[in-house]
Amino acid sequence: MASTKQLFFANLAQTTDFPLALEMEKAEGCTIWDVNGKPYIDLISGISVSNIGHRHPDVVDAIIKQVNKHMHLLVYGEFIQSPQAELAHALTEALGYDLDNVFLVNSGSEAIEGAMKLAKRFTGKRKLVAFNKAYHGSTQGALSIIGDEEFRRGYRPLLPGIVHLEFNDVNEFDHIDSNTAAVIVETVQGEAGYIPPHPGYLAALREKCDEVGALLIFDEIQAGFGRTGSLFAFQRENVRPDIVTLAKGMGGGMPIGAFVSRKEIMDALKENPILGHITTFGGHPVSSAAALASLKVIRDGELWKNALEGEKRFRKLLVHDLIREVRGMGYMLAIQLDTFERVQKVIEYCLEKGVITDWFLFNETALRIAPPLTLSNEEIDRSCKIILEGIEKTRN
Repeated sequence: MASTKQLFFANLAQTTDFPLALEMEKAEGCTIWDVNGKPYIDLISGISVSNIGHRHPDVVDAIIKQVNKHMHLLVYGEFIQSPQAELAHALTEALGYDLDNVFLVNSGSEAIEGAMKLAKRFTGKRKLVAFNKAYHGSTQGALSIIGDEEFRRGYRPLLPGIVHLEFNDVNEFDHIDSNTAAVIVETVQGEAGYIPPHPGYLAALREKCDEVGALLIFDEIQAGFGRTGSLFAFQRENVRPDIVTLAKGMGGGMPIGAFVSRKEIMDALKENPILGHITTFGGHPVSSAAALASLKVIRDGELWKNALEGEKRFRKLLVHDLIREVRGMGYMLAIQLDTFERVQKVIEYCLEKGVITDWFLFNETALRIAPPLTLSNEEIDRSCKIILEGIEKTRN
């Protein structure tokens, strides 16, 4: 009989010719164990997903309770299901800024697709403004607005009417005009290597959108749910978006996403035509129950404060002459090195020593640090020691 590893390579579609191919057995808190019992400190949270750690008991309990009631019943939006309704209410309370209508979907890419459609439908305009080195997903619409031509080139033609600007450059705002349906921006650029907005930049975007009648869409898919030192990154800037997209850390490890807006905007999807945006599994009751439990854990424990304190500890410890910069916000940190070869060697060393880190799609010369918000000081100290050893060994 074929081994699991053989089945993985024979039957699962691969995204590269060089997957990590670690065969994992279980996970708990900030640790993942492979089939040989070797533990790994997870410094990337499944790419900003496991914000409260793996298999948090409150999330596991919520999942079990919901499974014992029901799972999928009907396509999204037809039956009244308490996990969906309670989650939507909790999200609107957490987001504030009159963002009172939630459309639940399955993933971040789907949240982006829905937000793009909503902006076009509500404004009647077709132009969308996005940013270079931005990442919003891999579906055709989301791919049209990501900010890297190497990723777009092989799939053209994509959506027309897309303009890409340089992030943090207010001198390019003239491209945001009266034909613009929406400006879509990550509140912290993720795959560019964790680039925060300059102070006042998001506020300037808000002002420009108001001036020309465009909607402002904040992509909080990677930055949200406590990762940047506030519940949502845009709340640090005190800037009101028209639409917010959510996913990743939303589900406590379960697949779920959402786009959120004001009712007057969201209602545009109900007519001309009706069912203007639909999904079969969006807001799956089990995922919704998990997301509600996860949000409660984050809010009750004010876990975003852990990201702020942990950031200080990482910055204090990650000092080395080969580190050009430690950049980012909260638990969205990038260790900037000089070459991909050096990054690759450090990642390999860390894996050998039981620490999982990664690079970035649009910045291959930096290491990703995005651990669960529950990471302990001891785990930080051990991780930094191993990272620094790995960097030092690249001198050879």
